[in-house]
Amino acid sequence: MKSPVIQIERTGCAIASVAALAGISYPEMKSIANKLGIFSNDKRLWSETSYIRRMLDRVGLNADSGEVPFFSWESLPDLALLAIKWHLVKGRPFWHWVVFVREDGRSFVLDSKKGLRNNIRMDFGRMRPMWYIRVDEGPKATE
Repeated sequence: MKSPVIQIERTGCAIASVAALAGISYPEMKSIANKLGIFSNDKRLWSETSYIRRMLDRVGLNADSGEVPFFSWESLPDLALLAIKWHLVKGRPFWHWVVFVREDGRSFVLDSKKGLRNNIRMDFGRMRPMWYIRVDEGPKATE
Protein backbone atom coordinates (compact mmCIF):
# COMPACT_ATOMS: atom_id res chain seq x y z
CA MET A 1 0.00 0.00 0.00
CA LYS A 2 1.15 3.52 -0.76
CA SER A 3 1.99 5.58 2.31
CA PRO A 4 1.73 9.32 2.87
CA VAL A 5 4.88 11.42 3.06
CA ILE A 6 4.55 14.48 5.29
CA GLN A 7 5.77 17.75 3.83
CA ILE A 8 8.52 19.16 5.99
CA GLU A 9 8.22 22.62 4.43
CA ARG A 10 4.97 24.58 4.41
CA THR A 11 5.01 24.74 0.61
CA GLY A 12 6.38 21.24 -0.02
CA CYS A 13 3.21 19.41 -1.07
CA ALA A 14 4.49 18.67 -4.61
CA ILE A 15 7.77 17.27 -3.30
CA ALA A 16 5.93 15.15 -0.72
CA SER A 17 3.40 13.89 -3.29
CA VAL A 18 6.13 12.71 -5.67
CA ALA A 19 8.00 11.15 -2.73
CA ALA A 20 4.84 9.20 -1.79
CA LEU A 21 4.41 8.00 -5.38
CA ALA A 22 8.08 6.98 -5.59
CA GLY A 23 8.15 5.37 -2.14
CA ILE A 24 10.99 7.56 -0.87
CA SER A 25 11.41 10.03 2.00
CA TYR A 26 10.77 13.76 1.85
CA PRO A 27 14.47 14.65 2.37
CA GLU A 28 15.49 12.27 -0.42
CA MET A 29 12.92 13.75 -2.84
CA LYS A 30 13.85 17.28 -1.79
CA SER A 31 17.48 16.54 -2.66
CA ILE A 32 16.45 15.21 -6.08
CA ALA A 33 14.23 18.25 -6.67
CA ASN A 34 16.96 20.69 -5.62
CA LYS A 35 19.43 19.05 -8.02
CA LEU A 36 16.85 19.70 -10.76
CA GLY A 37 16.72 23.37 -9.71
CA ILE A 38 13.31 22.89 -8.06
CA PHE A 39 12.74 24.40 -4.61
CA SER A 40 9.61 24.30 -2.44
CA ASN A 41 9.35 28.09 -2.15
CA ASP A 42 9.12 28.54 -5.94
CA LYS A 43 5.49 29.40 -6.69
CA ARG A 44 5.68 27.53 -9.99
CA LEU A 45 5.77 24.30 -8.00
CA TRP A 46 2.18 24.84 -6.87
CA SER A 47 0.84 26.96 -9.71
CA GLU A 48 2.19 25.11 -12.77
CA THR A 49 2.67 21.44 -13.64
CA SER A 50 6.08 21.41 -15.36
CA TYR A 51 8.11 21.04 -12.14
CA ILE A 52 6.08 18.13 -10.78
CA ARG A 53 6.32 16.41 -14.16
CA ARG A 54 10.13 16.82 -14.12
CA MET A 55 10.28 15.28 -10.65
CA LEU A 56 8.04 12.38 -11.69
CA ASP A 57 10.21 11.77 -14.72
CA ARG A 58 13.36 11.85 -12.61
CA VAL A 59 12.07 9.11 -10.30
CA GLY A 60 10.92 6.99 -13.26
CA LEU A 61 7.17 7.56 -13.14
CA ASN A 62 5.01 8.21 -16.20
CA ALA A 63 2.39 10.94 -16.10
CA ASP A 64 -0.18 11.92 -18.69
CA SER A 65 0.81 15.03 -20.60
CA GLY A 66 -2.33 16.98 -19.77
CA GLU A 67 -4.64 17.76 -16.90
CA VAL A 68 -8.12 16.23 -16.87
CA PRO A 69 -11.05 18.06 -15.28
CA PHE A 70 -12.37 16.31 -12.17
CA PHE A 71 -15.89 14.92 -12.58
CA SER A 72 -16.24 12.28 -9.87
CA TRP A 73 -14.17 10.13 -7.56
CA GLU A 74 -15.38 7.02 -9.38
CA SER A 75 -14.07 8.29 -12.73
CA LEU A 76 -10.50 8.79 -11.47
CA PRO A 77 -7.76 6.41 -12.60
CA ASP A 78 -6.21 4.12 -9.99
CA LEU A 79 -3.34 6.52 -9.39
CA ALA A 80 -3.41 10.29 -9.88
CA LEU A 81 -2.11 13.61 -8.65
CA LEU A 82 -5.02 15.86 -7.69
CA ALA A 83 -5.15 19.62 -7.53
CA ILE A 84 -7.28 20.51 -4.50
CA LYS A 85 -7.83 23.84 -2.74
CA TRP A 86 -7.56 25.47 -6.17
CA HIS A 87 -7.82 29.29 -6.01
CA LEU A 88 -6.66 32.44 -7.77
CA VAL A 89 -4.27 35.00 -6.30
CA LYS A 90 -3.88 38.12 -8.42
CA GLY A 91 -5.07 36.14 -11.43
CA ARG A 92 -2.60 33.27 -10.90
CA PRO A 93 -3.93 29.79 -10.01
CA PHE A 94 -2.60 27.97 -6.94
CA TRP A 95 -3.47 24.58 -5.47
CA HIS A 96 -2.44 21.89 -3.02
CA TRP A 97 -1.10 18.63 -4.48
CA VAL A 98 -2.41 15.29 -3.12
CA VAL A 99 -2.22 11.71 -4.37
CA PHE A 100 -5.34 9.66 -5.16
CA VAL A 101 -4.92 5.88 -4.83
CA ARG A 102 -7.32 3.05 -5.67
CA GLU A 103 -6.04 -0.38 -4.68
CA ASP A 104 -7.41 -3.61 -3.27
CA GLY A 105 -10.98 -2.34 -3.62
CA ARG A 106 -10.47 0.83 -1.60
CA SER A 107 -9.88 4.43 -2.52
CA PHE A 108 -8.07 7.05 -0.49
CA VAL A 109 -6.08 10.26 -0.75
CA LEU A 110 -2.56 10.72 0.57
CA ASP A 111 -2.39 14.29 1.84
CA SER A 112 1.03 15.55 2.91
CA LYS A 113 -0.22 18.43 5.06
CA LYS A 114 1.60 18.30 8.38
CA GLY A 115 -1.25 19.34 10.67
CA LEU A 116 -3.77 16.69 9.62
CA ARG A 117 -4.95 14.17 12.19
CA ASN A 118 -4.76 11.45 9.52
CA ASN A 119 -2.83 11.86 6.26
CA ILE A 120 -4.73 9.00 4.64
CA ARG A 121 -7.99 10.70 3.78
CA MET A 122 -11.33 9.22 2.82
CA ASP A 123 -13.41 12.32 3.49
CA PHE A 124 -14.07 12.76 -0.22
CA GLY A 125 -16.96 15.18 0.30
CA ARG A 126 -14.63 17.71 1.95
CA MET A 127 -12.03 17.76 -0.81
CA ARG A 128 -12.77 19.78 -3.92
CA PRO A 129 -10.48 18.61 -6.74
CA MET A 130 -10.28 20.88 -9.78
CA TRP A 131 -8.40 18.48 -12.05
CA TYR A 132 -5.97 15.57 -12.02
CA ILE A 133 -2.95 14.08 -13.75
CA ARG A 134 -2.98 10.31 -14.26
CA VAL A 135 0.22 8.61 -13.06
CA ASP A 136 1.41 5.21 -14.26
CA GLU A 137 3.73 3.24 -12.02
CA GLY A 138 5.01 1.13 -14.89
CA PRO A 139 8.57 1.55 -16.12
CA LYS A 140 9.17 4.49 -18.40
CA ALA A 141 9.33 3.65 -22.06
CA THR A 142 12.80 3.92 -23.53
CA GLU A 143 13.40 5.18 -27.01
